[in-house]
Amino acid sequence: MPIEIDASLPSELIPLAWLVGSWEGEGEVGYAETAQRHFGQRIEFSAPGGAPYLQYSAHAWLLDEEGARQDTLTLETGIWELVRQRESFDAGPGLLVPEGETPYTTAESVEGLRGEEGDFGLEVGIVQPHGIMELYTGRVAGPRIDLSTDVVARTKTAKDYRASTRMYGLVEGDLLWAWDIAALGHELASHASARLKKVS
Repeated sequence: MPIEIDASLPSELIPLAWLVGSWEGEGEVGYAETAQRHFGQRIEFSAPGGAPYLQYSAHAWLLDEEGARQDTLTLETGIWELVRQRESFDAGPGLLVPEGETPYTTAESVEGLRGEEGDFGLEVGIVQPHGIMELYTGRVAGPRIDLSTDVVARTKTAKDYRASTRMYGLVEGDLLWAWDIAALGHELASHASARLKKVS
């Protein structure tokens, strides 16, 4: 299935264009000695108002033995963007207004961000409920993304959660992902995976 690119997307989002939209499906979750459970999930990637980053949200819920939807497992929200130095033409920090025009207005200008291996660096920030925030670094190479935590921040009341890796890929038009975590006193190990179909 060919990857469709929305012509209205900012040029910096072209390497991530295959993610844009809503995805829904099912997967398996478990960790260490906890039993495997079936879950459903909806993920949305959007490009808010011409910003050079993607807005991410994910909602996961348990499924019973008949596949009926049960309680929410988690909600996540975050920002996905290519790695580059932030300059005066970028908004922020906070609500600081950008000065001047971005030089990244064409596919050719974004090509300058491509690494020696032919991929692009990626920075991802994800907030989970119950006092956990993750900052990931990684690479996007065609329709595949590999991420690993650079920083995990926890409140005093959060459960033990120390590191994570995530992989996303486009396979036969579906979004497949896998998530490994180091938590609750255990080393990095398989935690969850799912296959999601594009719904819009």
